Amino acid sequence: MSFFPMFMDMSELKVLVVGGGFIATEKLEKLVDFTKEITVIATQVSHEANQLIKDHCLTLYQRAYTRGDIEGFDIVIVATDTVELHKAIYEESRGSRILVNSVDNTAYCDFIFPSYVKKDDLTIAFSTGGASPAFAKYIRKHFEKIIPDSVGEFLKKMKSLRTEIPKGKERMEYFDSLVEAYFKKYFK
Repeated sequence: MSFFPMFMDMSELKVLVVGGGFIATEKLEKLVDFTKEITVIATQVSHEANQLIKDHCLTLYQRAYTRGDIEGFDIVIVATDTVELHKAIYEESRGSRILVNSVDNTAYCDFIFPSYVKKDDLTIAFSTGGASPAFAKYIRKHFEKIIPDSVGEFLKKMKSLRTEIPKGKERMEYFDSLVEAYFKKYFK
């Protein structure tokens, strides 16, 4: 089964990451692009994860996860080597509105992390539905190379114009012409 691609505003959502190793660090690196409302619970915390926690003023509880720790969170990421813990947290979340991502255990996931390219306001996500994260990573790398760094400035200009020009057919045609010109210039 495929996962529905969805972009959501996470700035006000509370995220819990259970785990502090390599995979948890990878998830933290992605999450801090979209929110700073992150709490980490882990018995062991890698140097890299600890640095991210400090750099982004995240909350850390250096201890084992206990039942009930998910209360008050909107999203829980379980990034440990203990499949039993992944299953237990997923089952604990059932009946609540908490979304769970269980790293490398799609059976215990409400959503998965796509591979993505983010340049200012542009975010492009790639997913294989868990079939091949390596493929998603390589296609992301391909797109990272071809998307111009100027895309952020172009999108700021477009956003500003959306507030200045009244809605209608003429606006749509004008925007299409600007985007077409941008593509002709940068995507030869």
